[in-house]
Amino acid sequence: QITFGSIFLGNVPVHEEVHRCAGEIHGYKGCIRDFQVNHKELFIIDEALGGRNVENCNVPICDYHPCHNGGTCTSDAENWYCECPRLYTGKLCQFATCDENPCGNGATCFPKSKRDAVCLCPYGRSGILCSDAINITQPSFSGTDVFGYTSFLAYSTIPDIALYYEFCLKLQLANNHSALQDNLIFFTGQKGQGLNGDDFLELGIRNGRVVYSYNLGSGTATIISKPLDLTLSIHVIQLGRNLQKGWLKVDDQKNKTVTSPGRLVGLNVFSQFYLGGYREYTPELLPKGPRFKNGFQGCIFDVQVRTSINQRFKSPGIPEGHPNSGRSVGQCKDSPCSLIKCRNGGKCIESGSTVYCDCLTGWKGAFCTETVSVCEPEHDPPHLCKQGGTCVPLPNGYTCHCPLGTTGTYCEQG
Repeated sequence: QITFGSIFLGNVPVHEEVHRCAGEIHGYKGCIRDFQVNHKELFIIDEALGGRNVENCNVPICDYHPCHNGGTCTSDAENWYCECPRLYTGKLCQFATCDENPCGNGATCFPKSKRDAVCLCPYGRSGILCSDAINITQPSFSGTDVFGYTSFLAYSTIPDIALYYEFCLKLQLANNHSALQDNLIFFTGQKGQGLNGDDFLELGIRNGRVVYSYNLGSGTATIISKPLDLTLSIHVIQLGRNLQKGWLKVDDQKNKTVTSPGRLVGLNVFSQFYLGGYREYTPELLPKGPRFKNGFQGCIFDVQVRTSINQRFKSPGIPEGHPNSGRSVGQCKDSPCSLIKCRNGGKCIESGSTVYCDCLTGWKGAFCTETVSVCEPEHDPPHLCKQGGTCVPLPNGYTCHCPLGTTGTYCEQG
């Protein structure tokens, strides 16, 4: 029986007007296991507002394998519950990956698949769930990961940079070809974005050369170094600007200079100072023209800046040398995979401080210890339940629980 605002199962309360005109009404006798309205499953007991004379059906609910995603069903005479593996929550372990963020310490949760997540660790954290603290003295950046995020550090805005600045820093490139192609070293901008006409300051590597660009609001000035000497293990970069004139010196190469176009002489930037990458998911907000598509790959250390020729060099950040935030930044030469053991043929993947197991087909979970159920989306071949039917695994194969209005082995019939 349905009334405005309520749904009654089994019978209606005796005081309802329906008893006066419908004669004698007998309530339903039997067991109700699943209750679904349209395509939304309602939990009969947990979500009920009230009831009377309802007893446990004494059907062992765990025999129906209600738990999803490898959850373990436990029941007694009165109740039952699902014990969920990590990264899964909900009464039936039905909430997967980032529906309810399992990552700790402010990490970025990214759904690696429909059933697994990767925790992209914030600055100072590492591990599968970013629960391990790490001390970073020489930051290691991993470029752009397979999910499209860059590793980065963000420092507070560098003050008094408008008319004069000098930077010096050291680099150690990752030993791969892509580390030389199109990679951002640092960036700061007027609004944190590289919109046309906005001031910005940017340093990166493209085609094995260091590229230094700035825009004071009347056009971009760019200096490109000679190709880097790859026999050197560490590269030293020095750059600066006084009003419109900029200069760049890389390793033992000769100093190169440029003068920015137009008449403007001040650099007005208010965003944070980004090192190694950028906060956004994609680089589309970085300056057009010299835009770098990927984050830096390797180690950046001994970053120093001064905004007056009479000042001492100091590290960015407030307090000095401390970033405001970061993502997937590790300690140079340390491998987080040394602490992770992936099972069943899984391969450990590291991206700065972020680490996860890439599982072989048929396995899932943080350490590739869980088998992929025949009912899960990753199973090959996929199950055949149609029209919103629920796949329920059996010891041999599976069955489809059909929503109201459908029938057939695979709920294929109306």
